[in-house]
Formats: sequence, structure tokens, C-alpha cells
Amino acid sequence: MCLAAPSLVLEVADGMAVTECFGQTRRVSLLLMDEDVQVGDYLLIQAGGFAFERIEPERALEALALMQDLMTQPHDARLWGAAGITPV
Repeated sequence: MCLAAPSLVLEVADGMAVTECFGQTRRVSLLLMDEDVQVGDYLLIQAGGFAFERIEPERALEALALMQDLMTQPHDARLWGAAGITPV
């Protein structure tokens, strides 16, 4: 299973986009997109660097907030349920 964090589009040109997520920017391909992508859109990006879905800003911001919360938990979230650790 792959987890895609929503990435904000900063630039679009020649079938590529520059995106930002958690302070990291990267250049991604828009080859798999079947709709126009514009600056300000949020995209889901495959590990190989291909954007595959545009999502609504509200949904993107909600997912990013949840991911940020998980990353700041005192325990490793990957262990929840496996070792009896529950979120606080």
C-alpha cells in the first residue's frame, strides 16, 4: 500500500508541475492527469513522480493536518495496535 500526501501545485509548464508538500518541493509529471492542472491545485502523486489525481483543497488540507498530527505523536504510529500502544 502506498500513502500519497496531497501536494500543492506551485508551477505548471510543458506537462510537468512543481509541487510542495511539508516544505519539500519536487517536479512531477502530469502525463496521467486527464484534467487540466493549475497553480493552487492539490494533487496526489505516485512514488514514481506521476501525479494521478486532483483533490479538493478542503480534503487536501484535512489530510495534511491529520498527517502532521500523526508525525508529531510521542509514539511511533506504525506500532499502534501492533504493540498495544494507543494514541493519546
